[in-house]
Amino acid sequence: MGRPVLFAAALLQLLLAGTGTGTAVTRLRVTANFECRATADSTLSRPRCRRPARPGPPLEPPALWLGQTRLCLPGQRCQPCLRVRLALPAAELRGIRGLQLSFLELGSNRAGWLQVWQRQHREPSSSTWQVQFDCFPAENGRQVLVSLRTIPDRGLVLSRSHLVATEQPGPVFTHTWIPGVRAIEVQVPEGPALMVRLCYQLALECEELPRPFHRQVLVPGGHHVSLPYEFLVPCLCIEASYPHHDSLRSKHCPFQDQPAAYGPELWSSVRFHDYSTSSKDQMAMVLSASCPLHPRATLCWREMAAKTASCHDVPNSTASEEDQAYTLDKVDVHPQLCFRFSYRNSSHVECPHRPETAWNVSVSVRGLQLHLHLTSSVPAAFSAALCQRRGGQCEPEAPLYTVTRPEGSAPGELALLLPVEVLGSCVLVWRSDVRFARKQLLCPDVSRRHFGLLGLALALGLVVTVLLLNCRSTCRPADGAPGGRPVLLLYSPDSEEHLGLVCALAERLRAGLGCDVRLDLWEAGGVGRAGALPWLYAQRGRVGRQRGTVLLLWSRGSTRLFRRWRVGTTDGTPGDAHDVFGAAMACLHGELGAAGRGGGWVLAYFSRLCSPRDVPRPLRPLPTYRLPRQLPGLLGALRGSPPAPRRYCRGTAGRLLHRLLQAGTGEDSPPPQPLGAAAGT
Repeated sequence: MGRPVLFAAALLQLLLAGTGTGTAVTRLRVTANFECRATADSTLSRPRCRRPARPGPPLEPPALWLGQTRLCLPGQRCQPCLRVRLALPAAELRGIRGLQLSFLELGSNRAGWLQVWQRQHREPSSSTWQVQFDCFPAENGRQVLVSLRTIPDRGLVLSRSHLVATEQPGPVFTHTWIPGVRAIEVQVPEGPALMVRLCYQLALECEELPRPFHRQVLVPGGHHVSLPYEFLVPCLCIEASYPHHDSLRSKHCPFQDQPAAYGPELWSSVRFHDYSTSSKDQMAMVLSASCPLHPRATLCWREMAAKTASCHDVPNSTASEEDQAYTLDKVDVHPQLCFRFSYRNSSHVECPHRPETAWNVSVSVRGLQLHLHLTSSVPAAFSAALCQRRGGQCEPEAPLYTVTRPEGSAPGELALLLPVEVLGSCVLVWRSDVRFARKQLLCPDVSRRHFGLLGLALALGLVVTVLLLNCRSTCRPADGAPGGRPVLLLYSPDSEEHLGLVCALAERLRAGLGCDVRLDLWEAGGVGRAGALPWLYAQRGRVGRQRGTVLLLWSRGSTRLFRRWRVGTTDGTPGDAHDVFGAAMACLHGELGAAGRGGGWVLAYFSRLCSPRDVPRPLRPLPTYRLPRQLPGLLGALRGSPPAPRRYCRGTAGRLLHRLLQAGTGEDSPPPQPLGAAAGT
């Protein structure tokens, strides 16, 4: 009993050879003329099941045919094994889900089984099931019994036996590699002529090279022949046999340990089939290789589309592999987000073959914001963040802005508005609903056309900074408070200039005073998901609970929109609008009607864009501030206390503040007409 156990252990070690780094386990092969999957017991490695590339002559059913071949694994001695072919009529296999082959080697009593299952439960396209298994390892001189039955058992049983013949030594030859002419010279010693050829060694067979490199030459004894090859790969072998039929064959694979065989030529011999799809957020590629190749695949991203550009590795992004099919889910499929295939000491980068992307983004400067235009053909969420270039890198900085195209919505344009904090600001945009996404860097040119508006933003920021430095008691939070109170900032989107001033003021309140500013431009994703009215009432409730302030920034365009809102219903009762401004008017109308005054509401307007006469009469009871002249009073109102006495803001700083106010806002100049006024004015 000791010898069979030792043989089984040695056989298992043989079949699992090559499990070290960079080398795949050699798996036996099942070919069938239908979609199949195969399982086996522990004496056989898990076999591959696929359709034959070049089907051989079919057997007449019912038939169970046994033949002897050789199992040659890399780095191991070849050994005999039993090839099985079977044919069964499809008409007799109705309701049959699979087949089972059982093996028994007499003398050692070593047994094993193989099951072949139909992958899809439907009628085969052929009139017969044709299956071939390569192969069951056996010892020289042993008798092997093979039996076939169906799953489930329908009483069909076929049995055959085969005596494994003892192999004789094969032909002898020598070779010389000539890399300069990309050929191998084969020398045949004195004696009988040999048939020689080059081939690619797979698990069991040595397959011919593609044309025009497929050559099988009869070489007389004492002569030599030069055989050209296409690619220098590890499985390139030389095979020789005698001219008569069923001759013994000798084979030598000299490049399995050659470093040159694992370089660029190895990857040139592989065909990559791209099945990546944006609709499923999946990267998928299938390899067709001349050699049994199972590399490791991870993600990397290229800064440029050029093939020579470096590809930066993405951490924790190893793809799963089955039958040389590599897949990775939750990926934003992009032509510059690629697979890096690594095998032994070499690697290759293969990018998706489709140049189009599921989404695109462009940026423009509107007033004092970066306006991101997003178009997406798939439901997705997008995030954006401002960044500053430092040492060739641009890391995103808080806050983060998000917008979502929900499932089931029609394709269209999404928009995000970001404040321009300083000249030279860049923005990073990426898909935030997947695990792996490439961040797209956009750096708009804001140095010329929008210099005046940016100067206005900088002036306003400098005004707030001077106020903070010279009127600290006005801007400082109350004792014991962790920071500035929350501010819900509402406005009407009636002109680019007004939007610019709104964003500039909001950013200074957030960055300069530490206020928790709630602005729909910064929470476009939340507004889109909840709707304008629910989002506004939720924010109003939070600000009220935290004793914050609702700051309503007014303009001439606001007056026109307010009038349209007032006459929105035929019965004279204002209706709830679907935009944030209309929702704000509905909310304020309810609070004024219930309490007789708008507690927690503050109204402010920029004197350049509005006058006191433009404030509607129902809103005049609200505390109102003219900007920028009454900016200190507004800051005090947001703090929840009166502003500091004016004497703290006098002197040189006070005069500088006055000049900045005039130069920054052009208060003494006639107000320009708003750009892009609301429709219907």
